Amino acid sequence: MRLLFSALSGGLFGAGLLVSGMTDTLKVQGWLDVFGAWDPTLAFVLGGAIAPMMLAWNFSTRRAQPVLGGAFPSPPAALLDRNLVLGSVLFGAGWGIAGLCPGPALASLSWGGTGGMVFLLAMLAGMVATPSLRLSMDRLAGATP
Repeated sequence: MRLLFSALSGGLFGAGLLVSGMTDTLKVQGWLDVFGAWDPTLAFVLGGAIAPMMLAWNFSTRRAQPVLGGAFPSPPAALLDRNLVLGSVLFGAGWGIAGLCPGPALASLSWGGTGGMVFLLAMLAGMVATPSLRLSMDRLAGATP
């Protein structure tokens, strides 16, 4: 049952990304170009994503476990640290350059062409390389006085 709902949720998420224009790289870059030809329409997508999640988080605090079993994930740390800032900057830079982030990249996999595949391969390489890079950065940070 969990797999069925996971597949349905993934399909609904992908359809939402497609319908909202999040898979259109030019539209996303227009949203991020606040000093140029800014396209504010994706603000409705962000609002449409935040509102149901606020309800879901509120609902989850009243339950001991998820409806389909398992356990709720631990809440994220409320700490603004180097890893969060660096990751956010890299994510935003990549999103602005490519016009894609991971969800829309997967949703547009079938028609993204060569550019979509290059983005996906670069994203996967970054995901594989991140733990060792983070470890190296932590060692360097510990070595500095």
